[in-house]
Amino acid sequence: MQFEDDYTRRRAYVSRRQKQRKRQRMVRIILFFLILGIILAAVLICGLIFKNVKGTKPTAPMDPDSQSIALNSESETSLTEPEGQTVSGLDSLLQEAKALADTYDYDKAIALLTENETYGQDQAVLDAVASYEEIKSTLVRADINTVTHVFFHSLIMDNQKAFDGDADEKGYNQVMTTKSEFLKILEQMYERGYVLVRIHDLAYETTDENGNKKFVAGDIMLPPGKKPFVMSQDDVCYYDYMTGDGFASRIIVGEDGKPTCEMIMDDGSVSVGSYDLVPLLEDFITEHPDFSYRGARAILAFTGYQGVLGYRTDPEYETSNPNYEADKETVRQVAQCLRDNGWELASHSWGHINMSSRNLDTVKLDTDKWESRVESLIGDTDIILYPFGSDVGDWHAYTRENAKFAYLYDKGFRYFCNVDSSPAWVQLGTSYLRQGRRNLDGFRMYYDLPETNPAKDHLSDLFDVSTVFDRERPTPVPPM
Repeated sequence: MQFEDDYTRRRAYVSRRQKQRKRQRMVRIILFFLILGIILAAVLICGLIFKNVKGTKPTAPMDPDSQSIALNSESETSLTEPEGQTVSGLDSLLQEAKALADTYDYDKAIALLTENETYGQDQAVLDAVASYEEIKSTLVRADINTVTHVFFHSLIMDNQKAFDGDADEKGYNQVMTTKSEFLKILEQMYERGYVLVRIHDLAYETTDENGNKKFVAGDIMLPPGKKPFVMSQDDVCYYDYMTGDGFASRIIVGEDGKPTCEMIMDDGSVSVGSYDLVPLLEDFITEHPDFSYRGARAILAFTGYQGVLGYRTDPEYETSNPNYEADKETVRQVAQCLRDNGWELASHSWGHINMSSRNLDTVKLDTDKWESRVESLIGDTDIILYPFGSDVGDWHAYTRENAKFAYLYDKGFRYFCNVDSSPAWVQLGTSYLRQGRRNLDGFRMYYDLPETNPAKDHLSDLFDVSTVFDRERPTPVPPM
């Protein structure tokens, strides 16, 4: 019995040991697979991190000040550039200030930097402010009496179509400028230090201490050697007779929110691009921001008898234009886009009339039509560019005894521009500004060529006419 009890106890002990060893083996197996899973997961994560690091472009080391700013992640903002690189909030601020300084608005650039609560005391900001202050101290106030004003009509985009020998060729050759000529003019004027300003920069209306309105000269402040000028374009309407002759067909708002042009191609399709002065000048200023004083663009002048901007919006087209109402709304949008981008809008009369030779009643009727049919769409304007350059008065100062001037003034006009071949002609009256404009067209350039008329020189202060004149023009250019 004692033997059986010992045997039973030994069997029970062995059974317990076997079960214990079995449990231990199971635990070891579970731990093995658990550790293996952790290792595999770690390898996968490391691989992903390495891949991301390998695909990231290295950045230059920061200076200590920049590092301390970067560590403050709560205050740092960033932008994403097209290449995928990031720009710090500090860099973004400095770039924004530089963009203002590039257009000679040093006051805004300095204020932008010094008033920034996050980076206002950063050394890079302080250095930029000091630089702008130094440049600002060298600026020279422009004499508005020396400011020239150049103007164009619609630009010829396709010489072969414009100069095809039809009845319109003569007019195009006389008063239009080709795309090639326009771009060369911009480049040469830029190289000579010209800077585009608004006509409102020359002078503006203010109120004196007695409550009387008066005109005073503006403060155009530019670095030494820079020369302000005004630019304008007449007849920005794209008339019916121009169809198929190598011109743009209308101005639209582009996908980027900037004004651009449409042009009808030979196959009837419509192409969008830089097909006239507006988008070409926008392109040039984008590349050369210092060509524009504080965002200035040109003046665009409209008649109204066939609508404006290439849209047939005059009441005469109400029944023939199936998009009449929609086109009027589009004109409002395009006009606002132009204003938002620095362009100034002006009257060129409703019917393109000669305001010097027409009687007062005709001038009044035409002005009323322009007000109700054009100004109602494009918004208020105080600029009139006389058709044919024909002024309502001689060189003497305007007075209210001049009934045509008085009527135009009462309609809200304050800036009056004729055509004058002098380098500059400016008259600052007590209640208006008057300026002469220079035509840079086929007629003026051809008759200024040394081989055509060596004695004439109307353009050498602006550009070298021999290198600008488009040799694809039919010559001789017909005289006016």
